[in-house]
Amino acid sequence: MTSTTVDDVTENARPAFRVTTGRERGYHRVAVDTFLASARETFELGLDDLSAADVRVASFPLVKEGYVVGDVDAALGRIEDAFAARERDQIVREQGAEAWVVKVRAEAQVILDHLARGRRHKFARSGLLGFGYRVDEVDHVAARIVRYLRDGDELTVEQLRSAAFRMQRHGYREEQVDAILDATIDVILAVR
Repeated sequence: MTSTTVDDVTENARPAFRVTTGRERGYHRVAVDTFLASARETFELGLDDLSAADVRVASFPLVKEGYVVGDVDAALGRIEDAFAARERDQIVREQGAEAWVVKVRAEAQVILDHLARGRRHKFARSGLLGFGYRVDEVDHVAARIVRYLRDGDELTVEQLRSAAFRMQRHGYREEQVDAILDATIDVILAVR
């Protein structure tokens, strides 16, 4: 009798997503499958072990013959949306719709206050010899966020999720920019 490992099952089972070929790298299949199984169980059982923010920051090793990154990212986006809707419904049920609106408005105001800083000074910079996000590209996205929050211009979660910035010396610190993007995604998901 032979023993079967998780890797054996994954290799023999039909993959959940398209698999990369050749030199292209994709997300580690077992890591993705494990995370998705955990997310499904957490959601279906109504547990609080995982939040929309946790889904947003999930990451997986890149390997040959892994899942196609875009396919997994799209699925993670749908899962994040489901968790965000559940979180919103829970707050509305427990505290009322007005409490939810107050919470979302406060979050939006924090973002607007941060982005009201002068052009090229919206975020802290990496050291003089360090690299950070390219300032002009981040400022462009920041302006779109302000127009969305202040004027109601169109901006989607998918646009923010796919925002990518080139690097430059003495650029904006990545963690600060990423935090504002995440907060904005939370606001957009809250008002869907």
